[in-house]
Amino acid sequence: MSYSEFTLDTLKHQFNLSIQERVNLFESVEPVTPSPLLKEILEENLPLGLEIDTEKARSELIVAPILVEIRKQFKRQISLFSGTEFTIDKSKGLNGRCDFIISHSPEQLEVTAPIAILV
Repeated sequence: MSYSEFTLDTLKHQFNLSIQERVNLFESVEPVTPSPLLKEILEENLPLGLEIDTEKARSELIVAPILVEIRKQFKRQISLFSGTEFTIDKSKGLNGRCDFIISHSPEQLEVTAPIAILV
């Protein structure tokens, strides 16, 4: 099984997770003003990404520019990976390609911990 084959129910049981739906994780995070470039890109890309109506279009046209902006905001001290194979433990189904991975490392040649995965 790869990441894309997990269901919420499978995750809950296999990894003994409890789901909390209404948690304000970012309550103490100060808002960041997007750059004029990101605003311009999203003005053009958002309608197109939604009209094409595929995950691939949305990830390329909407999500990727936002992640590049985040990397700029962090002064390029984080790395960004797209479509990278990410196998942690194949026996538990923790394998496959992730849509995006952000690593708390400026190294761009290899994924290093700690990471956040966007699917």
